[in-house]
Amino acid sequence: MRAIDAQRDAAQHWFVYVSEDLLYMQIRALITAFDAYLQRKLDVALHEHIPPRVLPISTKPPGDFEFLVDKEFNYVNELLQPGRRARDEARARIRSLLAMEAIVTDEVEISERDIDRIEKAMRGGAEFVAVFPRLATVGTTTEGEGVNLVVQFTKKQGAPVHYIGGDDPAAAAAVREVDLRKKFHMQRTELAAKIGLSAPKAKVLRAHLGIDDDASCCHVFEFGAQKIPCFSDNALRLMKEALPKINMSELWANRNG
Repeated sequence: MRAIDAQRDAAQHWFVYVSEDLLYMQIRALITAFDAYLQRKLDVALHEHIPPRVLPISTKPPGDFEFLVDKEFNYVNELLQPGRRARDEARARIRSLLAMEAIVTDEVEISERDIDRIEKAMRGGAEFVAVFPRLATVGTTTEGEGVNLVVQFTKKQGAPVHYIGGDDPAAAAAVREVDLRKKFHMQRTELAAKIGLSAPKAKVLRAHLGIDDDASCCHVFEFGAQKIPCFSDNALRLMKEALPKINMSELWANRNG
């Protein structure tokens, strides 16, 4: 069912601003996933229950996923050009491309901040692989024709030449809000409790180790005017490793020095 859910979530965003080729591929892949589920659970083939004469999903044959997504990316770039006055459509298409990441990740959440970052990166000339690193790892296989046409999304062999992790705060184009929340999941009090220090002493230790200035350890989430620093498991590991080697009493006594 996970494959069906992923295809459904990825496909449902394409009905307002849609590339005909990509819509066809998404719907055809959804049918393929549903057919595979029926055969696995009920030993029933979907084509046995669909009449041979049916309306086509599209008059266009399915194309290569990488080519189609790259074409969509280039079209969004065109929409963002000065004077086009098509920003709303461009952002809707960016949202759709983000939704397609359901193909390769368990959880997809799309925030306006994600769209803002990607729009800014595209206006700055960022390439597709830098903006959508997950989609750059996806390909398709197509078999059969007509009712029996099978379209499956597959993981490409090997990683793209330039891959940016979705939880890398330094890679502003690729960063995703949901990835950041997963990586930086501890607030200050929780971090201090896991180390076994009071919050004030944990703050002194963080300052001594430069934790708050390390992008792999700390990220500041902004909610309106409120700014909340949160910490990763990397911060916890560094502080636990350092604690036995540091005289906390002396560090605490010299905290204002």
